[in-house]
Amino acid sequence: MKIAFFGTKSYDRLWFEPLSTQKGQEITFFRPRLTSETAPLARGHRAVCAFVNDELGEDTLAILKQEGVKLILLRCAGYNNVDLKAARGLEMTVLRVPGYSPEAVAEHAMALAMAANRRLHKAYNKVRDNDFSLTGLTGVNLYQKTAGIVGTGKIGQAMIRICKGFGMDVIAYDPYPVPDLDVKYVSLQELLHESDLISLHCPLFPETHHIIDAEAIAQMKDGVILVNTSRGGLIKTEDLINGIKAGKFHAVALDVYEEESELVYEDHSDNILDHTTTARLLSFPNVLLTSHQGFLTKEALYTIAEVTLDNAAAYENGQELQNIVR
Repeated sequence: MKIAFFGTKSYDRLWFEPLSTQKGQEITFFRPRLTSETAPLARGHRAVCAFVNDELGEDTLAILKQEGVKLILLRCAGYNNVDLKAARGLEMTVLRVPGYSPEAVAEHAMALAMAANRRLHKAYNKVRDNDFSLTGLTGVNLYQKTAGIVGTGKIGQAMIRICKGFGMDVIAYDPYPVPDLDVKYVSLQELLHESDLISLHCPLFPETHHIIDAEAIAQMKDGVILVNTSRGGLIKTEDLINGIKAGKFHAVALDVYEEESELVYEDHSDNILDHTTTARLLSFPNVLLTSHQGFLTKEALYTIAEVTLDNAAAYENGQELQNIVR
């Protein structure tokens, strides 16, 4: 199978190239991300390999179909960037990597929570400038505080284990509770009201879009810590900014955010950001942003490559497709 690989980074080639050689698959690596403008690059390939910031709307899919592509290989768990209705209409199969490393994302979520809480991003820069004062660096103990986990899939479950290891009381919200999971399920309203740390671990669906908005923020404790490592669309950014300005949050830590698709994974250090809400988030001293890197561990990268190429092989060999998106 010939696979057109979009949005290639050095760490992608490091894991995909040797595995594809072992499996007898041919990959063409393209640096641009997949959009309707770059889709013609896939001509002559039966599959495309796409990531979270690629655009797989109806227009892009139609062009891919014209170029002979029949298979969409998502090297990620989420699929909110894919027009599934259009894919079905074009008889294109969509496969994903549902569980590459829950611990990688959950560990990053806790790292973000701790760094934002103790202002490590500020402390690092202060010390580099020979400023050893502690002004503006006061945090809060997480021990014996309440952690609210929104979404109890594999990543949410990993986060629950981490929070318990910190000695936190843990509550969770999920419309589909996991049987026998050792956690107290509560309503979303109770979670918002009771939690000192709120961590989002749910997929982006129409029903979860802007699950954190002005109404939800108003129900939170003053001084809450909010973490999002799932999808930017879970939070209504304008409402979040208003909450930050009003002093609602002790800290906000985001690995994902609205407007990220054209920003993440690229170097914009010489550019003036015209994405106003992202720039505004970066201006707050109690906000910490990273570039959608929760997946970026050696273990996760290997698993992503392995499962993605196994998905391609299963499709090529007519085997049962375990990771199909319907």
